[in-house]
Formats: sequence, C-alpha cells, structure tokens
Amino acid sequence: MNRFDFLEITFIDVLDIFLVALLLFYLYRLVRGTVAINIFVGIVIIYLIYKLTDALHMDVLSNILGNFISVGFFALIVVFQQEIRKFLLLIGSTNFATRRNVVRYFNFLDQRQGQKSGLRVSELLRACQSMANEKTGAIIVLERNTSLDFLKETGEPAKIDLSQNILGSIFFKNGPLHDGAIIVKDNSITATRVILPVTESTEVPVRFGLRHRAALGVSEKTDAVVLVISEQRGSISYIKDGAFVNFQDLEDLKQIIQADLIS
Repeated sequence: MNRFDFLEITFIDVLDIFLVALLLFYLYRLVRGTVAINIFVGIVIIYLIYKLTDALHMDVLSNILGNFISVGFFALIVVFQQEIRKFLLLIGSTNFATRRNVVRYFNFLDQRQGQKSGLRVSELLRACQSMANEKTGAIIVLERNTSLDFLKETGEPAKIDLSQNILGSIFFKNGPLHDGAIIVKDNSITATRVILPVTESTEVPVRFGLRHRAALGVSEKTDAVVLVISEQRGSISYIKDGAFVNFQDLEDLKQIIQADLIS
C-alpha cells in the first residue's frame, strides 16, 4: 500500500470540496450582518478550544466542552431558527424548482427572462413621490415568488386595484388602515395593516426607524422587495435581500423594480 494514497484526488473529492465551500459561503451570506454571525463565531471558538484541550489532555475542561459540543446540533437549530426559516422558505417556494429561479437564487448569472408583472410601476412611484412630498410614512411590500400568506394573516385581507388615490387613502395619517404595511401582488393590494418581522441586523444606521427595519426584515426572510417612505425625511427607500438599493432618480428606480419583478 502506497503511503501517499491519501494524496490522490478524484473528481468526486473536488466536487465534495466545492459543495462544502459553496454551502459555507451561502451560510455566511445568510448570517452576515446579524447577531447570528457573532454567535456562529463564538461556537467555532469553543470548538477550537475543545480540540486544543483534548489534544493537551486537559480532561476536565475537555469533558465540559465536549458535552457542550455534543448537543451543539440542537443548539444551532434554536439559535439560527430565523435563518433556517428563511432558507426553508426559499427552498419551499413553489417556483424554486424551475431552472430560472435556481439560477436567480444562487446568483450564478444575471437572469432577465420571465413573465412580466402586471404592476403599473409608474403609477406606484407617482403615489410614492406624492406621499414623500407630504411626508406620509408608508411601507409597500411587492410580492414576488415566495408566498406571503403567512404575513397576510397578521393584517386585513383585501382585493383592491392599485392606484395613486387608493394608496394615499390607505396611508393617510388619520386613516384606519395607515398602521402597518400593505402587500401588493401584480396590480392588486392583497392585504393591509400587515405586521412585518423586524430585522436583527446590527448594521442598520441609527437614522432609520422601525419602518425601515421592518422592511429589511421581510426582505431578509422572503424574496419580496419593499418601498418605504420616510415620515421624517420625506424620502423613498428601496429594499431588497436585506439591503438598501441605491438609485439615481424615480426613472432609475422604475427600471430597477421592473427588472426585479420579472426576474
């Protein structure tokens, strides 16, 4: 037996290493910018200390850490439940199995094909600009492939054709429906007064309030995109994949939204 047999690398070995690296990369992307990344680093440090104490035959400390590591799998489920939920929602999306969505979710290449959304983006943005000028706060969630039924249950179901006047009425400061977010599918408002999950990210600038944190939260856990109008600054923000998207003007934002809705 050749003592260097372990150095022989097959195609399966390369594929195995590549898949593990890919898994770790997307795991990092999933927890980046959240408190979960600090917990993950802490777990890695504890594991390294455990291996060091085991190698040095420090039996007492090694046994303590070993017992902690032995239940680590269940601890990870508890600690990373939000991230696991996001991943399962992505996998469980009814359209995930199509080639187009597999490519889009893993960002292997820029995919612009697909059916066009029925949303009238120009009218939506005119309504947003009008509310921004009047400093009327609003959160508008644009549903894409991931079903948002679990969020709609927290609000009031609706079936209203989208228009500038309707949006102005919903988010009117003294109106009964202005609290919470609305969900838009194609060109229809499907829910109002929706309660959104708030992001746990530690990287959100302090100038952004609860509306922006809620918009970041829903975009982290689903593939929805969100428009937020700030009540204090009268500005429009566009949020996707747990991050703010920069745009030059409303025409630029229109192009970005249209591209996102057909991808």
